[in-house]
Amino acid sequence: MTGDGLRAHGNPRPTRHVVVMGVSGAGKTTVARGISELTGLTFAEADEFHSEANVARMRSGVPLDDAARWPWLRDLAAWMAARHAEGVSTVLACSALKRSYRDLLRQGPPDLDFVHLDGPAQVIRDRMSRRAGHYMPASLLDSQTAILEPLRPDESGVVLDVSLPPDELVTAAVARLGLASTGAPVPQLG
Repeated sequence: MTGDGLRAHGNPRPTRHVVVMGVSGAGKTTVARGISELTGLTFAEADEFHSEANVARMRSGVPLDDAARWPWLRDLAAWMAARHAEGVSTVLACSALKRSYRDLLRQGPPDLDFVHLDGPAQVIRDRMSRRAGHYMPASLLDSQTAILEPLRPDESGVVLDVSLPPDELVTAAVARLGLASTGAPVPQLG
């Protein structure tokens, strides 16, 4: 390996890219951060890539339409592709609710796995009601649930039950995706 992360033949070193997906309040950020801590994958929060207009819209309780989402999703795919080119593996917390959104994300890095945090709407609604400081109001949960398209058999990924404690979700995601652990203890997540 050369210092820039490229092999002698110019191929980037193998990378892994994971998107922790689901509706708002499912625990995507907590689980993605836990995966990052356990594996060393570089973490990113998709919400931080939203334009100010998108954030203002969601904060006011108006769901985003696809026209507002496409540029955001392209930016996320480009971010993962750039990390891949650098030889850096990533884990991204992103709703990725529709197959078409996931297809666009897959245009970034060459391989992408999904961890779908799924479960009863009431469990998620309860979590959202206890969350402080997040711009996504619980009132948008129904709109997200309505457009959610579960992973299809031809999509690489796993589905995990949001009712499990966060540390168990992290451990299950890492094991089921075959991600290498850094040897760090499983983070105790709240």
